[in-house]
Amino acid sequence: MKVEIWSDFLCPFCYIGKRQFEQGLAQFAHQDEVEIEFKSFELDPNAPYKPEGDMHELLASKYSMSIEKAKAINADLTEKAAAVGLTYHFDTMIPTNSFDAHRLTHFAGTLGLREKMSERLFRAYFTDSKHIGDKKVLLELAIEVGLPEDATAALLAGEAFSAEVRAEEQEGSRLGIQGVPFFVINRKYGVSGAQSSDVFADVLAKAWEESQ
Repeated sequence: MKVEIWSDFLCPFCYIGKRQFEQGLAQFAHQDEVEIEFKSFELDPNAPYKPEGDMHELLASKYSMSIEKAKAINADLTEKAAAVGLTYHFDTMIPTNSFDAHRLTHFAGTLGLREKMSERLFRAYFTDSKHIGDKKVLLELAIEVGLPEDATAALLAGEAFSAEVRAEEQEGSRLGIQGVPFFVINRKYGVSGAQSSDVFADVLAKAWEESQ
């Protein structure tokens, strides 16, 4: 059984959804027979490398709300993250563009490390307040995960895997995916958003029964 997960490393619901899916998968009797493939999606492909303002200010500006309202929304997200064992630091989070981070995960995938690289990028952004648009930071994270330093540096200095990132984004668009996280199971079931672990466990069981 195959599960494809479209997500963006700058999406707070994507990290929460990833953890809830993992908890749902842990309840599934045939979890060892599930192939998981991460897919690229950018919430804002035109996002600047380092925009002006912090996370609260950017949210307030985007949705024409007060800073106080933005802080309240981010505080609620922080609580939701904590409920699944994640730590979010919106006050020190560094907004950026995620395209190079996605390219990096494609390279990691050639070495069987895409999930591990993806997890590290999520934690770097939401928990460690690292600038994951900065190529020096990306190189440090890649080395930490086990990617070769010279090959990774060369990748980040060039444009390798750009086409692969765009291809996955276009694939998601053809499937009608407009927001993330989005989970596609056996190309038959789609689960949108950071659903509960029970929802994921149920849909996995249903898909398994039908596939058998």
